[in-house]
Amino acid sequence: MSVFDLAMPLLRGLDPETAHRATVRALAAGLGPVDRSPSPPELAQTLLGLRFPHPICLAAGFDKSAECWQALLRLGVGAVEVGTITPRPQAGNPRPRLFRLPQDAAVINRNGFNNDGLDAAAARLAGHVRHTGVLGVNVGANKDTPDPVNDYDYAVRMLAPLADYLTVNVSSPNTPGLRDLQGEGALGRLLETVMLARQSACGEAGPPVLLKIAPDLAEGQLEAIVETAVRSGVAGLIISNTTVARPESLRSAARSEAGGLSGRPLFAPSTRLLARARLLAGDRLVLVGVGGVESGDAAYAKIRAGASLVQLYSALVYNGPGLFRRIRDDLASRLRADGHETIGDAIGVDAAELADGRGLQK
Repeated sequence: MSVFDLAMPLLRGLDPETAHRATVRALAAGLGPVDRSPSPPELAQTLLGLRFPHPICLAAGFDKSAECWQALLRLGVGAVEVGTITPRPQAGNPRPRLFRLPQDAAVINRNGFNNDGLDAAAARLAGHVRHTGVLGVNVGANKDTPDPVNDYDYAVRMLAPLADYLTVNVSSPNTPGLRDLQGEGALGRLLETVMLARQSACGEAGPPVLLKIAPDLAEGQLEAIVETAVRSGVAGLIISNTTVARPESLRSAARSEAGGLSGRPLFAPSTRLLARARLLAGDRLVLVGVGGVESGDAAYAKIRAGASLVQLYSALVYNGPGLFRRIRDDLASRLRADGHETIGDAIGVDAAELADGRGLQK
């Protein structure tokens, strides 16, 4: 048990954003735990031209400004994604803007892409050495930009040389108009610009590009997103960001706060969307499952729905950094119990069932 696991009760006694900032500062100062345990070999994969020791990864949102990514890589994660990073520094929305929902194992945030900006992040990422772990960089647009596509263009040009992979975030509910970029015409223009920017910055050796989408899609929108992504040369989808929906099952006092809901209540809708994407995309896109990953069971369901990788963040609020190792080892046990020799054997095996909600109990 690490000092961070022991400190969890104290951190939960602080307001959520103060606790988060304290954790980031401690990690940046080199005070984080180090997991040197060997990863089960059956979980290793080569995807996107990158070697992942296992599929349990940290989602964007924790290290918004690339302050502590080195320490996060030492936690035993499969990969770390920093950001969302915008071209200019951004204060985000007024506080309070981050809320725990402990009775629901959930979080609501309306942060609004608060980060130190591209220049500060790029300086911190300059020391990334590829063999030390997979590092993703998540980019977005400033709230007051006249044309968001120009922001993505600039961010990709500047950050592509520093990333193992890039994520284009068009799905946060806390930046007005951002989700409109998921429309077929707007998305096609954006992704064409992004791919040209990557080419300009890195030539043919540029990092793969992933697209992070919302769970709250209109009828037919997922089909258009998948085809636009494939046509544009995007390598994969991250499914999904937070939801603006508020299930009637929510019990915590903060359940009516505005913002994006993440954690356990997002598990079922995001997994259904993931499975639908698998059926639509087949092997044309690498899928990353996000939303309510808090156990080996949840991670395994994402894999069976079609995810090659899974990401988590909200569950760390309630379970601490040891969660990565616990899920990793539990996932390996579940694979062996089901007779799978490698994780690839399980990817998408239940997509048809999970796409219509059958088998989802969370």
